[in-house]
Amino acid sequence: QVQLVESGGGLVQAGDSLRLSCAASGRAKSIRVMGWFRQAPGKERESVAGISWSGGSTYYPNSVKGRFTISRDKAKNMLYLQMNSLKPEDTAVYYCAAGLKLTVPYEYDYWGQGTPVTVSS
Repeated sequence: QVQLVESGGGLVQAGDSLRLSCAASGRAKSIRVMGWFRQAPGKERESVAGISWSGGSTYYPNSVKGRFTISRDKAKNMLYLQMNSLKPEDTAVYYCAAGLKLTVPYEYDYWGQGTPVTVSS
């Protein structure tokens, strides 16, 4: 089992920045990929970033490319999401996820409880 706990969400204004953190514990050494997802009210969950745990390869959808940056600290088993130039449409609950296999596309086995982000205009 892998436990994931997100933090760092909050209320910000459009144009502001925010950094989310995700602490992994349990079988953290088995993690091969991690990612961030978000789900806005009434919408489906969408991926906003992914990273291979070992090599650090990243991917982003066009909706956040250039504004969001995913990173990890392997020694601390921490995952981060730096979000810049936030827009009201970025408002959602953000989830951290971890996968135990390196597949393409990435697949995830464990999820955190989510941290809410609200961007006011």
